[in-house]
Amino acid sequence: MRPVGRSHEPTGSDVYAPIRMPGPLFDEIAAGGGSPEAVAFLVRGERTRRLLLLRELLDLLDADPGILGPLDARTVWPTLEAAAAEAPEPVEELLLSPQVGSWLAHALRRLHGTASGPPLWADAGQIAAVAATAALHAGTHAEVLLPARGGAVSLPALGTVRLPGRNGDGFHTVRAVVSGGTLTVRQAGGSDIVVRPLDGAESAHWLPVRRLGTGPGTRAVQLDDLDPYRDLDEPIAPGRLGPEELRAWQGLFDEAVAILRRGDGSGPGGLRPEEISRIVPWRAKDGDVGLPVPPAGLSASTGDAFASMVVARPPDGPALAETLVHEFQHSKLGALLHLFPLIEDDRTEAHYAPWRADPRHLPGLLHGAYAFVGVTGFWRERTRDHGADPEGRAAFLFALRRLQTRMVLRTLATRARLTVPGRRLVTRLSETVDGWLAEPLDPAVVARARASAVSHRVEWRLRNLRCGDEDRKALLEALRSGSGPTPAGPPRITPDAGGYWQDDRGRLHLLGKDRPGPAAGGDELLVAGDAEAARTAYATRLAAPAAPPTSLGPDPHALAGWLLAHTALHPQDRRLLARPERFAALLSAAPPDRWTWTARWLAGGAPRA
Repeated sequence: MRPVGRSHEPTGSDVYAPIRMPGPLFDEIAAGGGSPEAVAFLVRGERTRRLLLLRELLDLLDADPGILGPLDARTVWPTLEAAAAEAPEPVEELLLSPQVGSWLAHALRRLHGTASGPPLWADAGQIAAVAATAALHAGTHAEVLLPARGGAVSLPALGTVRLPGRNGDGFHTVRAVVSGGTLTVRQAGGSDIVVRPLDGAESAHWLPVRRLGTGPGTRAVQLDDLDPYRDLDEPIAPGRLGPEELRAWQGLFDEAVAILRRGDGSGPGGLRPEEISRIVPWRAKDGDVGLPVPPAGLSASTGDAFASMVVARPPDGPALAETLVHEFQHSKLGALLHLFPLIEDDRTEAHYAPWRADPRHLPGLLHGAYAFVGVTGFWRERTRDHGADPEGRAAFLFALRRLQTRMVLRTLATRARLTVPGRRLVTRLSETVDGWLAEPLDPAVVARARASAVSHRVEWRLRNLRCGDEDRKALLEALRSGSGPTPAGPPRITPDAGGYWQDDRGRLHLLGKDRPGPAAGGDELLVAGDAEAARTAYATRLAAPAAPPTSLGPDPHALAGWLLAHTALHPQDRRLLARPERFAALLSAAPPDRWTWTARWLAGGAPRA
């Protein structure tokens, strides 16, 4: 075998030439946006990376052809090379597809011993399916052995050939002949299966990858429910969407495209829908308990598959449009990280991300900040697009996300070991958000957003941080002796094992409910501005036998609410909200009728007992 790129590259060495990104293009991406030229440069970098990874795989297979087991290693490279020589553009598009990217990265991890999966020959042998698919695009002739899983033969970015009479999930080989855009699967003792993957309709033997239109003259987006490497983990079986589910996705996508077309596709928060390559509908799995994000809003992407994203079906078009922007931001930053080292970190999970339930490491925080600059910009655009915001929530979401994102950027600027390009990235993102913070909004909306941001952070700390043992011991001794509170030490990180928790107060702030009903609980009373009644309601909930302390200590949601209500009544005690876990550490020594005094003492405002 020989590396792809020799016979169809403009020159023999351009794959290995240094890639130098012009400063203005870097700054466009670093500010959170990206013109077509800037995104195209990222795609160019992904192309080079993809070809280098493919060369690495081919070199490994050259060194040990036995990796492919029952497959015929000798036919793969000639098939791919002939197709690339005949039709370089469609073959290159295939090699850049997310299906090839995800498979290639997984296969290399298997070969390096850092991933698991089906028989190694079946994983690595998907290179034969890539070669056969290239021959289909080029119209060249080829005869190859392909890996099959049960009754399915996957052709990347095209679809799945279905084999009759094959039950189960075992892996085996099939012999295929490609000629003139037709693929024929030879079946021992049975009739040949003949399909035309490039233009054939769905049939008993052929399931094409579905596509969602983005408008006249623009590239369609794949809705991939077939490819075995479409998930972010081990290969999975096809999961064909039913007709109703497909119609729902098409309707949501059409609505999302219309929303995105009305915005600025190049600025932070903008997106040209045709730059998305693939959407993979997410389906719940047994191992999804304890997710750090709500399952209904789950989305994810990988740097191995540029412009591809796994998405749980959202409730409406604006939610899908927001998700597409969010995940494309991750793709852009992933591509930038393939070109520049941006951050050095030991990946200690210790930092607050307002969009997650769990502590994050600094590289993850950088990814989140970049994604949420896009989300913030998206809602900023919607403040001027009433058709996409019939309930008038865009201003609140813009106000909330600009506050939260700026806080995370400040953490990165002060805590992360950033490289020179990384520092430039965080600076440009901060400039973008600082400009947004200067934009006027309704003061009542800003106040709700600020209250929501504080509420989430306080509850997050109570769920994920504990007062350090020495700090707690000194605090309790000071409380008992009547002296002043001791200085705060570093907290102990103890992530909440329960996964995602619903931010109920945040939801009420979003809805802007200022009139609690007759049976209102603490959250409704607090958001409506009745802090005294809210504090009483939270205290009752904390003391109720039906709500015993959790493994986290007192109910963190109710305790956060109590502290928020207390500081609304005593604004001079707001310093409590910076380290609420210190107050939680004192509750074992303070009965409920002493909580107010204890809170005031900890904040430095109570007289000696």
